[in-house]
Order: sequence, then structure tokens, then C-alpha cells
Amino acid sequence: MSNTETLTAVLFLAVVAVTVGITFWASRQSSGAADFYAGGRQFSGFQNGMAVSGDYMSAASFLGISGLIALNGYDGFLYSIGFLVAWLVALLLVAELLRNSGRYTMADQLAYRMKQRPVRTAAATSTVVVSIFYLLAQMVGAGALVTLLLGIEGETAKALVIVAVGLLMVFYVTVGGMKGTTYVQIVKAILLMVGTVLITILVLAKFDFNLSELLGAAASNTGKGDAFLQPGLKYGIDLTSKVDFISLGIALVLGTAGLPHILIRFYTVPTAKAARTSVMWAIGLIGSFYLMTLALGFGAAALLDTGAGSKVAESGGNLASPLLAEAVGGGAGTTGGAVLLALISAVAFATILAVVAGLTLTSASSVAHDLYANVIKKGAASEKEEVRVARIAAFVIGGIAIALAIPAQKLNIAFLVALAFAVAASANLPSILFNLFWRRFNTRGATWAIYGGLITCLVLVASSPVVSGSPTALFTGHDWSWFPLANPGIISIPAGFFFGWLGTVTSKETESELAFDELEVRALTGAGAEAAVEH
Repeated sequence: MSNTETLTAVLFLAVVAVTVGITFWASRQSSGAADFYAGGRQFSGFQNGMAVSGDYMSAASFLGISGLIALNGYDGFLYSIGFLVAWLVALLLVAELLRNSGRYTMADQLAYRMKQRPVRTAAATSTVVVSIFYLLAQMVGAGALVTLLLGIEGETAKALVIVAVGLLMVFYVTVGGMKGTTYVQIVKAILLMVGTVLITILVLAKFDFNLSELLGAAASNTGKGDAFLQPGLKYGIDLTSKVDFISLGIALVLGTAGLPHILIRFYTVPTAKAARTSVMWAIGLIGSFYLMTLALGFGAAALLDTGAGSKVAESGGNLASPLLAEAVGGGAGTTGGAVLLALISAVAFATILAVVAGLTLTSASSVAHDLYANVIKKGAASEKEEVRVARIAAFVIGGIAIALAIPAQKLNIAFLVALAFAVAASANLPSILFNLFWRRFNTRGATWAIYGGLITCLVLVASSPVVSGSPTALFTGHDWSWFPLANPGIISIPAGFFFGWLGTVTSKETESELAFDELEVRALTGAGAEAAVEH
């Protein structure tokens, strides 16, 4: 093992040791379901804003987006814009209303005025599917990062790395619950912002803090000239790619408000004001971060080899940020390069660990609270039973994510997250918005919206070039694709709203209308929300 790899391994282990220590500490502070699911609702708006940022600024953002910018220039930066604008939808339409009207999961809010069993089953199914798509991206990022930095080669070794990360995330959830996961995410958000600011300053210093010079060097080094700085390198080549971009944009902008691991964060604060404060802090941190991805992506294009056969291209862009850190630190073989490469890799690794823990906790909570406690046990399960089932579910979901991540290693992780956004916007967002704002909405509408959006989205993804029929497909050498778009949002999101409307107007159920006024008052004012939490 070289000095670089030794240093990297030491920093990796230091990050893991700190997060494991936090998890053990949090486990001693936790008792009961409220602590496991919502951290006892003791986090301030600032703390929760940091944790939300930690959840949102995933490996897809740090590794994937910078890689897409390095490979595709202007078109890659469109991902940054989409992820950032999405926060306005979450803030204006969902954050405060959801926090006021729910307890632990998205299904609590839906089931308030619907029939419990069908709605909770549908919401739990959707939550698990979205979480697994998102987990895939993080696991692929972990595999790419660790195998590069520790000099691991061979398919079996890469698979073992993914298995190790999966087991670590299950540990965080089963031992620390929401409290431990939140503190891990706060630490990770601080590390990520410090690391990104450092690399951004070093990149800009290389070009005398002249952004124009940086962009010019990027265009020149890639050999693509002005085309690198203008729309059309990835999208806009033909009609299909133009529609694909619109589809991607819709999924990114609407997806955040339906992501279960982001929605569950709003239940960890004590008041509606704290929920609003946490989103405002998150917007500030996330906005700053996405602006800095400009420097990371274009800096990688200017200073690294991103052509066919390069390490950046072979990794789908996922290794652009770590290799850029090495370059601005002095280059390969230098002490400065080794230190920065190890530092940024450890930060990226912390990023992955925190996000996978949050995702696993969300889906395990939904399985235990919605499926087990309210569907199977019909509300008769004790808190201790619920938490035990959540821990078992974490193991099962972790296993599924590991099994799917191993064959998905060639795909860009920002792109994989965009698919998770499409599923969330198709299955979850229609039912949440209809439930909050449409008096007539009922149980059939809710289940049809969730299943209709979810199934439409999954069928289109399975029939797209992402899965078969392209050089970077999940199953190379096979071709059963008939849907031309890589992101199905333009079809599946309207389908979710349509099925929600159709299910509602074809049902004679009126009971759900009776509770609408009470839900509306609670969502807008928070009155009665605390009593529901203590229930």
C-alpha cells in the first residue's frame, strides 16, 4: 500500500470512528419510538437545517454533479440548478403543512382522513422503492471512491466494498435511530462544506480568481471549445434529448417535495416555526454548495484528462472531485496532493455514510410504523415491537440495496438520483398535494395516485435505455427498450396526478371529506398537532 493509500485509509477509519462514536452516544440518549423515528423532536431549526443539508447534499451532488459538469459542461450544471430550485417547492407547498399534520411518516398525514390500511400499505411501498433507488446511487459512489483510493481492483473486491458500506449503514440505523443519524448528518454537512470551500478556493486560485479564465481553460482542455460552455452537448442534440431534458427538469424540481427521507426530517423539530427555519438554513447551505459545484466541475474539466479512457470518464464522472483535489494539492505523487485526495475522499465517504443511514432509517420506519404497527397489528403494536421491526427492516432493505448496487456500478450517481426524484414526484407528490388541498380527495384516489404513478414510472424506467439497449445500460448486451427517454418524469408525474383524480371521482366515499376541515386547520396553524404526536 502506497503512502497515499495509507493516509486515505487512516482518514477513512477516523471518519468512521467518529460517526460510530456519535451513534453509540445517541443510542444511550434514545428511548421509545419518538426518539427512534423523530429524535424526540428536540432539534432546533438550525440543527435540523444542517441535517437536512446533510441528507440532501449526497454523493450524487458532491461526486455525480461535478462529474457531469466535467464531462458535459453547461448541460451538466443544469442538474445543480434543478436540485436547488426544487427547494422552493418543498418550502412553499410542503414543509410546514406536513410537519403540522403528521407524526412520524408521510403515511400518517395521508391516513389522517383516509382508510388506514390501504393508504399506509401504498405509502410504505412507495417509500421503500424511492429509498432503494436513492440508496443505489450512494452505494455506487462508495464503491467507486473506495476502490480508487485504496487501490482495490477486481469485481469481487468492489462488490465487497459495497457490502461493507451497506453493513455500516445498517449499524447506524439499528443502533442510533434518528438521533444518531441526525448528528452524523450534521457532522457530515460541516465536513462537506469545509472541504468544498477549500477545493473551490484552491481551484479559483489556480486561475487568479478569474472565473472567465477558468471556463476558457475548461473549454480548451476538453477539446470541445465553445460548445462545452453552451447548451446542447448532452441535451438538445435532437428532439428526444430535448424532451429528455424537460423530463429531467420536471423530476428534479418536483421530486424533492416527495422524497420520504427529506419529508421525515420535518417531524424532528418541535414547532412549525422551527420547520420553516430549518428549510431556510438548508436553502442557504445547499445554495452555496451548488454554486461551488461550478468550480469543482469546470475545474476538473480544466485541470484533468476527461477524454475517453480517462479515470474520470471510466467512472462516469464520479471521480472528478477527488482527482481534482489531488491536482490542486500538487498533483499525483506529491504530499499535498495525497493529503487533499485523502481528505476529500474521507469527506465524500462521510457524505455517503450519512445519506445511506438517513434513507435506510426512513424506509425501515415506514415498514415498522405503517405496515407492521398500523396494517398488520391494526394499531395494537407496542413501541418496543415497532422499533424492533424497524431494525429488522433496516437489515432487509440494506441487503436489497447491496444486491442492486453491485451491477449498477457503471452508471453516473447524479443520474441515478434523478431517477429516484422521478419516482418520488410520480408516486408521493400527487397524493400529498391532493390530500392537503382537495376536499373531495379520498382513499381510492390516494392509493391510485401512489400505485399509478409508481408503476408507470417503474415500467418506463425498465423499458428505457437506462436498463437495456445502450452501452452504459444496467444490462449491457440485452435490448428490450421501447421507451426512448432516460428520465420518465414527463409521463409518469402527470400520470400520478391523473390516477389520483380518476380514483377520487369514480369513488362514492365521502367520509374523507368530513375530516378535511380539521386537517386544513391543523396543517395551516399547527393546532392539535402536538396532541397527535403525544397520542
